[in-house]
Amino acid sequence: MAGTSRFRILSLVSTDDPSARSEGPVQPGGPETTSHLLERARAGDEAAVNALFVRYVGPLTRWASGRLPAHARDAADTQDLVQETLLRTFKKIEGFEARGVGALQAYLRQALMNRIRDELRRFDRRGAPEAIDTQVPDMAPSPLEQAIGREATQRYESALSRLRPEDRELIIGRVELGFSYAELAEVAGKPTVEAARKAAQRALVRLAAEMTLVE
Repeated sequence: MAGTSRFRILSLVSTDDPSARSEGPVQPGGPETTSHLLERARAGDEAAVNALFVRYVGPLTRWASGRLPAHARDAADTQDLVQETLLRTFKKIEGFEARGVGALQAYLRQALMNRIRDELRRFDRRGAPEAIDTQVPDMAPSPLEQAIGREATQRYESALSRLRPEDRELIIGRVELGFSYAELAEVAGKPTVEAARKAAQRALVRLAAEMTLVE
């Protein structure tokens, strides 16, 4: 079982992503790195805030999909919930301090999970709030579970928590948020698409090794 889940983890770094075939630098005229956009956003640049919103709304919607329990899904459309959370969070972005690669990505995920918990409490206000597992969504499989299988999720989460923050965010960006390698280069501040692919591959190899230790 451990060997199977390890194989599935490593297979996530395939080169079928068209962006992985480009080994040149991220083009100067292309999208700005997240760190540059964040710097501008904290200075009050509304265009940078909008660019960050566009960059994260789709991936975070995919990440959040299925995390609301079945009985609450009609109460708050996932996409609306994500958009509302991002708008609220970016209004206070000037107070955010980026500490390392992937800090904004982690910050936004936490804000969204807090908002999901608030929604569950609101929905269940007439009774005891339903507990939510922040890692294993209700019923429908998450992108993570679809990738490695539900039985491996607990080992994955345990192993992920022991990795360096940079490795952790590379894996979450690629596996859970569904970033292409080009997008991952922008988010993680890698100079080339190939550098992002190799960094993600190294991180996934470390994760697979940690998952073996958990067994």
